Amino acid sequence: MTDSTPLGRVLLIVGGGIAAYKALELTRLLRKAGVGVRPILTKSGAEFVTALSLAALSEDKVYSDLFSLTDEAEMGHIELSRSADLVVVAPATADLIAKAANGLAGDLASTTLLATDKPVLMAPAMNVRMWLHPATQRNLATLKADGVLFVGPDEGAMACGEFGPGRLAEPPVIFEAIMAALEGPAARSQKGGPLAGKHALVTAGPTFEPIDPVRGITNRSSGRQGYAIAGALARLGARVTLVSGPVSLPTPPGVDRVDVETARDMLAACQAALPADVGVFVAAVADWRIDEVFGVKLKKDKGGPPALTFVENPDILATLSASGPKRPKLVIGFAAETNDVEAHARAKLARKGCDWIIANDVTEPGVMGGDENAVLLISKDKTERWTRAAKDSVAHDLAQRIAESLS
Repeated sequence: MTDSTPLGRVLLIVGGGIAAYKALELTRLLRKAGVGVRPILTKSGAEFVTALSLAALSEDKVYSDLFSLTDEAEMGHIELSRSADLVVVAPATADLIAKAANGLAGDLASTTLLATDKPVLMAPAMNVRMWLHPATQRNLATLKADGVLFVGPDEGAMACGEFGPGRLAEPPVIFEAIMAALEGPAARSQKGGPLAGKHALVTAGPTFEPIDPVRGITNRSSGRQGYAIAGALARLGARVTLVSGPVSLPTPPGVDRVDVETARDMLAACQAALPADVGVFVAAVADWRIDEVFGVKLKKDKGGPPALTFVENPDILATLSASGPKRPKLVIGFAAETNDVEAHARAKLARKGCDWIIANDVTEPGVMGGDENAVLLISKDKTERWTRAAKDSVAHDLAQRIAESLS
């Protein structure tokens, strides 16, 4: 890795854990983008990936031993710690985070983190209980106060069989965080990204249609795919307005969030946010609501269940797809189907008047409310079947396609 690398240089510390294999894909993405990568492979990381694989993908030497006479002669560990523009730890295990937070330096990785004078970005990965442990949370707070940057972790199923926060962020998401860190705030404001100057409107999550003060009609949408898309568009430079139904997700960095509850609220918020260059309508909007909300809690009595009269909600996608001066240049709808996915989605494309439909089969395990998705991108001319992937990866790929379409 020489000074001729134009887009920056990364010192990549690969910690242990099953997620270490993602460091290989991250290295490939960085090299493809023209970023230099010099790897440090920890002893535990070497249980999951090989130095040979890292060396081949990074096109550089892999370092691992603090007391290697050869490595120290060629490049001392102090020089190594300062040889890049950014130090990245992926995966950042609980052990590496603890060592960095407490200034320990018992191996090459921890010594590098203590000796570096360059920015540090960590991508945590660990068991959910380890992530939520007070000691880990104290260490995270210490590192954040010291200026260390973080990306992830994601929430989802883990190799240990548990579910929750602690999964390593997907390589495309870590890649975007690295590129943002390499550019810095001033450079980002000048460079902007492929969607700089564009306004993206995104809806996400379920809607909630009240029946009485304690009951309502909703669905199982987690909002994760919409939030991931909003974040991916923001990382490409777009000004993003996220209109969100009731979910318990953090707002992605750089995104303006508007919270709503009902379908009518969501439509009004979307119309207020226009004009926009692209509209991505991911939210799972309730098709129906009751015509009159009860002012008090309904009680169960001998007369049986109450009679509810339903009325149709406004069609947000069709309304905003209609031609007019404020119609986004690109309108993308989502179709969550349980059968005949492509046929139903293509019919929806024609019926709603949008430009693309992203369709998925929500009967597949782990899709509705989960952290993965397998989608079809359907336009008037063709259908693309995308490989099942993490929702962050789907969001990254869709954001790239939107940028290409709007360029």
